[in-house]
Amino acid sequence: MLRIQEQQRYGRARGWLRCVAIGGLCLLVAACQLLGDGTSVGTVAPGTLRPNLATDIGAREHPRVVATYGGVYKDPGAERAVASVVGRLVAASDDPSQSYKITILNSPAINAFALPGGYLYVTRGLLALANDTSEVAAVLAHEMAHVTANHAIKRAQRAEAKQLANKILTDVVQDSEEARKALVSSQLSFARFSQVQELEADAIGVRTLANAGFDPYAAARFLRSMAAFARYQSADKASSSAPDFLSSHPSTPERLQIAVRSARQIGAPGIGERDRDRYLSQINGMLFGDDPLEGFVRGRSFLHKALGIGFSVPSGYILENTPEAVLASNGSGTAIRFDGADVSNYSSLVEYMKSGWINGLLPESVRDTTINGLPGVTGAAITQGWSFRIAVVRIGRTGYRFIFASRSPNDTFDRDFRQTIDSFKQLTPTERARLRSLRIKVVKTKPGDTPRKLAVGMSGVEPSRRLEFFSILNDLSPSKPIPTGTAVKLVVD
Repeated sequence: MLRIQEQQRYGRARGWLRCVAIGGLCLLVAACQLLGDGTSVGTVAPGTLRPNLATDIGAREHPRVVATYGGVYKDPGAERAVASVVGRLVAASDDPSQSYKITILNSPAINAFALPGGYLYVTRGLLALANDTSEVAAVLAHEMAHVTANHAIKRAQRAEAKQLANKILTDVVQDSEEARKALVSSQLSFARFSQVQELEADAIGVRTLANAGFDPYAAARFLRSMAAFARYQSADKASSSAPDFLSSHPSTPERLQIAVRSARQIGAPGIGERDRDRYLSQINGMLFGDDPLEGFVRGRSFLHKALGIGFSVPSGYILENTPEAVLASNGSGTAIRFDGADVSNYSSLVEYMKSGWINGLLPESVRDTTINGLPGVTGAAITQGWSFRIAVVRIGRTGYRFIFASRSPNDTFDRDFRQTIDSFKQLTPTERARLRSLRIKVVKTKPGDTPRKLAVGMSGVEPSRRLEFFSILNDLSPSKPIPTGTAVKLVVD
């Protein structure tokens, strides 16, 4: 499709444009997948472990993880909320001698994962979704189980074995179709192995959770919250991926069954500590959603305070702010990408548009234009069954790029493209001053408060979806009354 040849050279203030190089590392840290297949863990023979291997891997990859996930999130309350459970979990774990290094990552994604050597990570997005101490403890207990069960090293060893098995099959089996079937069977068994690890970590985690005195049903409760949030996020998307924390795990129903069954073996619901009020008081004021340095998504608008720019997408599109670009899609198969590039080496935007960074560009489509007083250029491309509309708007050295893609372009596709690029503008000083981060605000309910009434005060959410979002964020029924004095989370600016 489109081939971006240029290297982005933007600093932290333009983090929404950055593309973090992982140096070839196959470490899929979007969830608990500890080491991707093929990751090198040294030159030791399969089945053996050199001393301190796990610690060395964790120490080596830690800086890359932190960089990829927006850095370390510093918040005294959130740090206390996490630290308060770690000691109890370690003492109750299968290996109390194991030390851990816990990092809160500055990411709105709902994610937690582990690296060898006791490196554990939890995002502020996950902490925002949790509703009590036991739910955070459930997540950490699960990740500790990966460490104590040595899952990362086992995955690396299985990856080595897989490569060897594939080589033997292709070298020895003469019948290409039989070899293909054998390879598929082998790959499925190895893929299933990582799922078995996840289920094992679930069972160990629930046991550790209970041994530490926490509510053993917290794991199942938080899994349900994650699944509900995933449905909320993907409700308007034509095609969506699994939420971060679930993406490398077995299906949620299977995990729920394991979690509930493990909890029931310990006791009936109602046992163990939950500590909702104290936990919510600790995350009160915590940053929610996008980091200010990455720009803000506000409904159908993207606004960047530091860069002083903003634009809106038409009705029906869902915006997503990622570290590499701002993305959007609708239910009709149109996708949008917005990012930036250094265009200072080009005499004109037409020259830049024709410089080779777009495959399938139709040269006759390239036109100079002006968008809200800013110089711009538009063009079209066709490649691999996709049609593209491209616009670049220049401010100083930077070319802000809009790329629309569709397999079935029509008048609506062209209209949406034009409407979006025409909305691009520089923010006024007043508009920039008014842009504030979203944060968690914890309040105690008063007599007469209902989910619908409280949801009205939420910011950063489409008005029609505020009740749904409030209910998921607080794990409350949207139609049932809330007892007076219940601590609940609001998202405000």
